[in-house]
Amino acid sequence: MRTRHVLITAALGAIFIGATGQSAAAVPSPAPGVSSAGTSFLTAVAVTPGQQVHVDAVTGDYLYWSFGAEAGQRPDVTATVALPPAGDRTGGQAWTIEVFDGLRRRQACVAGEQSPLADASATQIALRCQLRQVRSWAEPWDGDPLPGTYYVRLSSTELPEKDLGLPLKVDLLLAAPKGDTGADQGVLAAPLVANNRPGSVLTGGTAPSAAPVDDEDGGTFDWVPDFSSRWVWTVGGGVLAAVTGLIGFSWTRRRKVRTA
Repeated sequence: MRTRHVLITAALGAIFIGATGQSAAAVPSPAPGVSSAGTSFLTAVAVTPGQQVHVDAVTGDYLYWSFGAEAGQRPDVTATVALPPAGDRTGGQAWTIEVFDGLRRRQACVAGEQSPLADASATQIALRCQLRQVRSWAEPWDGDPLPGTYYVRLSSTELPEKDLGLPLKVDLLLAAPKGDTGADQGVLAAPLVANNRPGSVLTGGTAPSAAPVDDEDGGTFDWVPDFSSRWVWTVGGGVLAAVTGLIGFSWTRRRKVRTA
């Protein structure tokens, strides 16, 4: 009896350990944090939604990150800049956060403070840019966001020249909530313009042919163009040019002076 009880307890423990291991394996581990940023589009550091970004930088730097977006998502980028101590700064600062698509086209922000201002006593500044919903298709001339890679640029636009190079800290977070997926199907259920006047197809018989047109015989002067107003302007312009040339020559020619 004691041996049976021990076996049952061991079996239950093994089942509990296996279930715990499966549940732990099912929960994805969070992505490691990012502690760097690129200095151009080519060196942008890739980030994923929910991944924490902590970067040490200096004022005057251009910081770049990249992320991928799928159809139906509404990317939302939030950044917090911890400014240098107020005692080291000489004036206010203006920052901006921008998002570009894979063709380097600047995307419009529909929510958030994209270009805030910070006075000389501020300790930090918060920025946010939420894009429009990423569409699965768009017209060639349209600038709507499409699936692909996007780039985030964080930079200071206005600050005193003496404040360049001061250390600061940047925290960035990317979110990609789902939008209205039913509003972007990409398939037309019916033609936009109905064909109200359809044509007919000839199934039998011979197709009608156009009657031949007789060429009019203009005699031996077929090479002469028809008289039109162009003749008047051409002849009048030639006469006017000749008269103007004679008058100019009479004014500019050197007259002979007779000496006694």
